[in-house]
Amino acid sequence: MTTPIGRRSLIGATAAMTLTRRAKAAGQVVVGTWGGDYGALLDKNIDKPLMAPQGIEVVQDVNNAEPRKTKLTVERKSRRGTMDVACLSDIDLYTMSQLDVWEPVTEQAVPNLAHVPKAYRTPYAIPQIISGKVMLYNPGKMAPPKGFADMWDPANKGKLGLIDIQYLYVIMLANLAKGGPMNDFSAGKKALMELKALEPRIYPSNEEFAVGMKTGEVLFGPMWLARGVFWKKGGINMAAAVPAEGAIAYVSGAGVPKNAPNKENAMAYLNAMLDPRAQVGFAQSMSYAPTVNNAPVPEPLMKEIGFTAAEQANMKYPDFEYLAKNTASLLDFWNKEFKA
Repeated sequence: MTTPIGRRSLIGATAAMTLTRRAKAAGQVVVGTWGGDYGALLDKNIDKPLMAPQGIEVVQDVNNAEPRKTKLTVERKSRRGTMDVACLSDIDLYTMSQLDVWEPVTEQAVPNLAHVPKAYRTPYAIPQIISGKVMLYNPGKMAPPKGFADMWDPANKGKLGLIDIQYLYVIMLANLAKGGPMNDFSAGKKALMELKALEPRIYPSNEEFAVGMKTGEVLFGPMWLARGVFWKKGGINMAAAVPAEGAIAYVSGAGVPKNAPNKENAMAYLNAMLDPRAQVGFAQSMSYAPTVNNAPVPEPLMKEIGFTAAEQANMKYPDFEYLAKNTASLLDFWNKEFKA
């Protein structure tokens, strides 16, 4: 039996086909991402060498994570969104997955996903790079911090730098420093209120924290190991100390919104992010460890940007469910109480 096609259905189908043709003809993919070093390295390692040869123009929609999440939330019920790919931390990717934002990611759509170990996989996003939260410090002006707890040492008053956009991790590590669990940050919030008396400097971005370390405005602070290696190569006098409490694992990745206007190009972009060439490029240029098992990163570099077996065993992992339920209140605490 043949089902008749109504005029409205025909118009809808025709419009959908027209949009699809336009998307493919445009050869464009809009990537919501951070600017600074990260955006520049996307351009260097992915946008130009891997996407341009496919005839796909990459347009970076640059902003911090919070505005990007807001845009995804507001647009999720729209038929056509404004982003094809959204780069976010593993915590934020999970949080947005609870709003049913993401298109499923499969090996059929993203063939390089086959080289991602199952421990890193999720059904809604790809993991691009991995590192851990450690303590960076100026070895010429202070001894290596033993752990996150050194942030509360009165001898370090005025020497500590924190990063505003990493507020969740700062609260998390404060909680660890005071013996708290990964699913209740009460101890960390109390500890941060006590930390205010030691006058930490709060920088709006990773890059501005690096400037503070370079000029000697601050002498130490919690940051990703990868960034520390990257900045040290850039000439900043700094070293990394893995905290006794355990480094906090960090994975940065990307997902494709269900209403992405250029979905096919978006999946191609995710595939390029997992390409061994791009993975090696990020390891060499930004010092993040790869998330695929076929990236030929030189062994000396892996020793520099990775963690020992003992450090991996002691590594702490965020509780995504807890953070998804409490991120809004934690941000309120950070802005209205800690920073006030």
